[in-house]
Amino acid sequence: MKQYPTSTASDDQTARAGGCSGRRKRREKRLEASEVRLLMLHFLAQNAAHGYELIKSVEDLSKGEYSPSPGIIYPNLTLLEEREAIQVVDAQATRKAYRLTAAGEALLADNRETVTRLITRLSALAILVNNRSIPAVEQAIHGLKIALNCRLSQEDISDAALQTLVKVLHDAAEKITHSE
Repeated sequence: MKQYPTSTASDDQTARAGGCSGRRKRREKRLEASEVRLLMLHFLAQNAAHGYELIKSVEDLSKGEYSPSPGIIYPNLTLLEEREAIQVVDAQATRKAYRLTAAGEALLADNRETVTRLITRLSALAILVNNRSIPAVEQAIHGLKIALNCRLSQEDISDAALQTLVKVLHDAAEKITHSE
């Protein structure tokens, strides 16, 4: 059996600190389950669909920036079916397609403002993807991450240096926010 080296305490500290390579943190959850259910109802109001098609519809809306997992979609399809908001189109089909019921239409109508906000939020992610993929923007973001991670991975960084770093980041954020 192949032996893999074990990490040392200093390796663990470097990994936690991000080191120059910048270990990625897990992305925050983009949507709550209740929000995903409303989006599912929104898409089912347009066409009957099965779970995979609903995943792709949400993913397409955000240009791939958010894709709900099957682990969120399928249990919520079951829940919506139990609440009689949706129903199976053809129980004999290999893949279950669902359609909205009158109760689902009412639930969707009651939450129209929330659905509109969700669609706006996911559409904004699509715009973000387009703008963030501009090569000069990508290079600038990458350069900032590298510089920040390398500087913060230094063990003996002084409080004055940290304060300067924080000020520079706040100033940059302010300039970016108010740029034309």
